Amino acid sequence: MPQAHTPRRPGDAATEPRARGEVLLLAARPWFIWSTLLLAMLIDFMPLGRRPWLPDVLAMVLVFWSVHQPRRVGIGAGFVFGVLLDVQQGALLGEHALAYALLAFLAVALHRRLLWFSLRAQALQVLPLFASAQLLEFGVRTLLGSNFPGWSVFAAPLLQAALWPALSWLLLAPQRRAPDADAHRPL
Repeated sequence: MPQAHTPRRPGDAATEPRARGEVLLLAARPWFIWSTLLLAMLIDFMPLGRRPWLPDVLAMVLVFWSVHQPRRVGIGAGFVFGVLLDVQQGALLGEHALAYALLAFLAVALHRRLLWFSLRAQALQVLPLFASAQLLEFGVRTLLGSNFPGWSVFAAPLLQAALWPALSWLLLAPQRRAPDADAHRPL
């Protein structure tokens, strides 16, 4: 015997938004992933001078895609983008490559756990990743005899973690749209 249609009440699970603000996302398109990485690299190429407190946009986008698409973006992409940044900045060849490869490795290692958290909690989780990359670059420069850039160098990981929710919202926006709006289909 078919069941009668019962109207949904405001407390039902079907009418309430999902817990933790979960939304079903479309698959990320490869051209979008790589174009955002290239755009972030171009932002890092901008001649803003040597300000150690500026956030590293390429590192943030690399970590984001290593968390959300670990099969497409990983250690190899981090190394290649790091070498390109080393060449552009005239830094020791491999300095950024090593830091970005470490960032990508840590992001891929944490990607399953990280996605369970809210965006603010994710920002706290990625702070040690950004700090470890900054400390690695700082250590390499110090070993090579570079002058101490000042304590403001440690503000960059804090700014990167603070910008993480905005970056996540921005990069996930194209995936949030429904492929075909239909009131009778939940997906």
